[in-house]
Amino acid sequence: MSFINYLSREINCKIVYYGPGLCGKTANLQYIYGKTNPQARGKMISLATETERTLFFDFLPLALGEIRGFKTRFHLYTVPGQVFYDASRKLILKGVDGVVFVADSQLARIEANMESMDNLRSNLIEQGYSLDNLPYVVQYNKRDMPSIAPVEELRTMINGGNVPDFEAVAINGTGVFDTLKAVAKLVLTELKKAGSR
Repeated sequence: MSFINYLSREINCKIVYYGPGLCGKTANLQYIYGKTNPQARGKMISLATETERTLFFDFLPLALGEIRGFKTRFHLYTVPGQVFYDASRKLILKGVDGVVFVADSQLARIEANMESMDNLRSNLIEQGYSLDNLPYVVQYNKRDMPSIAPVEELRTMINGGNVPDFEAVAINGTGVFDTLKAVAKLVLTELKKAGSR
């Protein structure tokens, strides 16, 4: 789980954006990166394959406070959406502290969302985690598209854990920071609980 750097007095937390191909995981990270203070963020790194890429960067939010004198640095990752990159997805989930499941709101993508959620659950189990015991939130992205499923329908199919969920249009930033703040808060709450045990 989280990694503590005693030298820099930082707790490093890993948040993974998970979801089907082309659902907006990359758009979320690019928007966050573009709006984060350059002094508080690391470089964005992109590992590209022929059809998909994995992005990651870290940042140190200034407004989230400290835990026992340590600042919290968040490392944000996206996973490749296509099923044949499953090995990459598993690798990226190693040591995860929180998950943002990005669902594509388009009616034509409902099945892809459900397959991706099932895949997330089984990959976490292989890593020794359970989604039910991990801080996570759901984002219903692409709410600006013409033929979208109602949020209630998406919620019933995807958000079985009844976790915080958000409507979003990641390309213009709608709902992006609400989603990030919610998962960051859940991760910090979990860290504080672990620290008091």
